[in-house]
Amino acid sequence: MIAKILGDKLVEMGLTVATAESCTGGLIGDTITNIPGSSRYFLGGIIAYSNEAKINILGVERETIERYGAVSEECAKEMAIGVSGLFHADLGISTTGIAGPGGGTEEKPVGLVYIGIYVNGQIFVKRYLFKGNRVEIKRKIAERAIMDAIEILSTK
Repeated sequence: MIAKILGDKLVEMGLTVATAESCTGGLIGDTITNIPGSSRYFLGGIIAYSNEAKINILGVERETIERYGAVSEECAKEMAIGVSGLFHADLGISTTGIAGPGGGTEEKPVGLVYIGIYVNGQIFVKRYLFKGNRVEIKRKIAERAIMDAIEILSTK
């Protein structure tokens, strides 16, 4: 299971993780905590579904959302940094996107997501476009976010 690989990597490196989830609604945290012993490295997560939660809890700048939107590279970046600081975690993972079936536009279609990974003072944000129904898209995003974290930690 992919979450076990991430957990083993975190234990090996002596790192902790926290999540800031919007479109995945806590699915990343759920996936990570399905692994026995995850309390050694998983500090917690925030489901920041609304813009106000992103701003008030995670410290995303209101101007970022007004200028770029909640579904943006900039917002994902600030979410990952914010959750890392909030929990004093070494690694912050964020997701913000449009799971559908509605809410998409030509510019920002259903399935668009930005995944942010903050670690050791560095921020990485990737843009993806997933296909499927709402539940499938959420699962794909959660899996991809965990895979992105593993890939980034593997280069450290």
